[in-house]
Amino acid sequence: MTVFICSLFLPKTVHFNLPGQPRRTSSGLERRTTAPTTTKVKPKVTIDPTPSLFTPRPDITPPQTPTYEEEQPDPFANEDGIRVQFPNDLGSPSDKISTAWGGRFNQPKSRANSPPPAAIAEHGRTVEKARELGRQGVIQPKPLVRSESHDRVFASAGWKIVDADQGNGGLRNAADAAAREGKLSEYTWVGTLGMPTDALDGTQQKQDIEDTMATEHDMLTVFCSDKDFDGHYAHFCKQILWPVFHYQIPDNPKSKAYEDHSWKYYVNVCQAFADKIVKNWKRGDVVWVHDYHLLLVPGMVRQKLPEAKIGFFLHVAFPSSEVFRCLAVRKELLEGMLGANLVGFQIPEYTRHFLQTCSRILNVEATTEGIELEDRFVDVTDMAIGIDPVSLGKHRDEENVIKWLKIMQERYKGKRLIVARDKLDHVRGVRQKLLSYELFLNKHPEWRGHTVLIQVALSTSEKSDLDATVSDIVTRVNSSWANLAYQPVVYLKQDIDYAQYLALLTIADALMITSQREGMNLTSHEYLFCQDGSLLPEKKHGSLILSEFAGTASLFNKNELSVNPWDYRQCAEAIRQALEMSPEEKKRRWELLHGAVAQHTGSHWFTEFLTHLETSYSGQHKRDQTSVPRLSIPNVVGKYQQSKRRLFVLDYEGTLVSWGPLTQIIPVSPQRTLDILNDLLLDERNTVYVMSGRRPKELERVFRRVPNLGLIAENGCFVKAAQSDEWTEMADRTQIETWKEAVRPIFTYFLERTPGAEIEERHCSFQFHYHGAEDIEAAARQASECASHVNDACESQRVHAIPLERSIVVEPIDWTKKTAAKKVFEDMSASGEGPIDFLMVVGDGREDEKVFKWANYLGEKTVQHAVTVNLGSRSTEATATVTQGVSGVLTCLQKLAAASGGA
Repeated sequence: MTVFICSLFLPKTVHFNLPGQPRRTSSGLERRTTAPTTTKVKPKVTIDPTPSLFTPRPDITPPQTPTYEEEQPDPFANEDGIRVQFPNDLGSPSDKISTAWGGRFNQPKSRANSPPPAAIAEHGRTVEKARELGRQGVIQPKPLVRSESHDRVFASAGWKIVDADQGNGGLRNAADAAAREGKLSEYTWVGTLGMPTDALDGTQQKQDIEDTMATEHDMLTVFCSDKDFDGHYAHFCKQILWPVFHYQIPDNPKSKAYEDHSWKYYVNVCQAFADKIVKNWKRGDVVWVHDYHLLLVPGMVRQKLPEAKIGFFLHVAFPSSEVFRCLAVRKELLEGMLGANLVGFQIPEYTRHFLQTCSRILNVEATTEGIELEDRFVDVTDMAIGIDPVSLGKHRDEENVIKWLKIMQERYKGKRLIVARDKLDHVRGVRQKLLSYELFLNKHPEWRGHTVLIQVALSTSEKSDLDATVSDIVTRVNSSWANLAYQPVVYLKQDIDYAQYLALLTIADALMITSQREGMNLTSHEYLFCQDGSLLPEKKHGSLILSEFAGTASLFNKNELSVNPWDYRQCAEAIRQALEMSPEEKKRRWELLHGAVAQHTGSHWFTEFLTHLETSYSGQHKRDQTSVPRLSIPNVVGKYQQSKRRLFVLDYEGTLVSWGPLTQIIPVSPQRTLDILNDLLLDERNTVYVMSGRRPKELERVFRRVPNLGLIAENGCFVKAAQSDEWTEMADRTQIETWKEAVRPIFTYFLERTPGAEIEERHCSFQFHYHGAEDIEAAARQASECASHVNDACESQRVHAIPLERSIVVEPIDWTKKTAAKKVFEDMSASGEGPIDFLMVVGDGREDEKVFKWANYLGEKTVQHAVTVNLGSRSTEATATVTQGVSGVLTCLQKLAAASGGA
């Protein structure tokens, strides 16, 4: 079995040795298609020293033809494929180095035109409106200059496979850790090279690179045109999906134009991934798709491979339905994700948002376990990714880290350090952090001169006011309280190398993260790991100040100092608390936080997801209609004759009769059904219950000619025992009336906006019917909105709205057909007449599935013969199916009744 790990960027890429630059000499694979030529190497331009905490990067202009300087491959990158130096960083897509796609001197340039053509970007009169409103349009990088001679150089240049400096570093580390621990044997990466490839079309280079990646590195390369990739990544992912997933709805007038323009490219890239997977998939393989770049891939693979085992994991946040629904292609994106057997998120909040969004937009039933589609069930779960402590520990013990630790101890001797490292974008909350620190120094002058905030800010390509605003705040703070020996804020608008980063986390007294929205901030995990004190004479056990809007906060159970980034007073107070906290309290908090980090490692996350996927797939495969065997009547007759006490629980509509919706009036029940039920009840060993969603009086009238028949009305809210004339109300009447008062105005609101719809109120449920609506499509949207509103507003009252065919029903969660059947079974078992050794449940609808599951469980534990039968075409928990519909069920029951005489 092979696990296909599908991520936008592969862990490896290609560097070319171009004429005029020396060949790389570090370890790796090199290929030459032409004989090496003697070239005169230009003198190397040396830029020294390496940028660091104390020596900022000089502002120089590189030569037009840069000389090649040997660099160490950097395997560390963030979730969005941007070059960073840290293994678990999850950053925004607006990193300045993201323009490296097509901008590296040792890789081809892109043939794509970015931004979109002016006619598309104008989008009618939006530019004029933008000027009137004073808004800025979407800023895109200028297209890179390329030529035909440029392409010919790459077609014949030598090349080498190297570690990529872009991609999801957390995912890569988790896979490596799982493989190192023996939990992952065969796995293959599927992704792009992270560089333009149009220049390689029609060359042997392209085929050689693809073959080498596959045979020597177990990586399947997805090739897509430069135009497709640029529209997919730079436009749709960065300008549309990323902002929406982080609650920053693109509101400038060009956003709609960009969405329309780039959607087709997003589809094209996802289709290229799906085609590559389908071409290489073998039965038993696992397909695991990652992140928002590839939301459509699970659905595309499912179309071609219905039996495939597919998982999907979203590494970033998933917004609430109110935000996600702003996307024009919201339905297509959700349906793509639901092509998976298992959809995973970082924390429960994102899982809940996804379930609510699917219920609201797709009008499907969402349960706590997943999404119930018409033909199958999709499991939904949450499990947080983590770091790789083993790899991190090895890096931390390196000599360079020890050196930088000593330098910083000397430099900041006697000072308390608050450290932070963020992308300089609106999501990370750098501005809020600096304003909070300024407020802290204003309110607590005793800490001036004794505390330093070191803010490492990775610059972005966005031309926004944030950069200038942050610089102004830093200047204001430093000009207020700095002197020759003290600088309250050390602001580095650049990244630092990995050794400095680990040393900084080790020596820090506090780490401050003020993200406004974030999937999973693993910097906090690395900080807690580095605070174990193994490199210091005294253990610091520094404090963690963490935004409540970071996904990581849900793991720490408030043992961190949780803050709202918009509440500056709270953040300032958290800084004070972190600096003045007693060593005992620091140690207590650190031990709890470190325990959570140690439990949620990358390897654990990786293997747990695959285990859950295997379980989900097995359960779904058993429930698939094609996997459920046909009912063997001779087999059932044999079990029936061997038993001494039998219980039948039979659905009514669609099972015993072919009647349609519950609003249809039934004057009489078909005679054959009544005769068969009477025949079954002639055997004293048989107890028969018929369950329905109808009111008690309706069922009494229908079955008045079948004495000793038990009845379950309104889907389990009322039960009339066999051989009794009294109804027992299972539901709590007071609770029913309470939630009805809350639901009634919601239904009335949507009824007024849906001409032709009607409301039906029963004892224990409300039903909104729109089969007679004037506009069915508009009514379906209104019904979906209504169901979502009820689920959001009345969740605490233990009711839920469920979509049915051209209607929605609001009913209690605590009283169902299953609870009623369970009550009947328990009463019979307690009667002292002997155990029930034959249980048969027959149904055809969604509400019958819980009864099937309950009966199957009894069949494994206490009941000798348990038979569950489904008539529908949907996936089911039943152990058998009847393909002849109502006629097939009645035939089976008739033969069982006849077998009583020979039993």
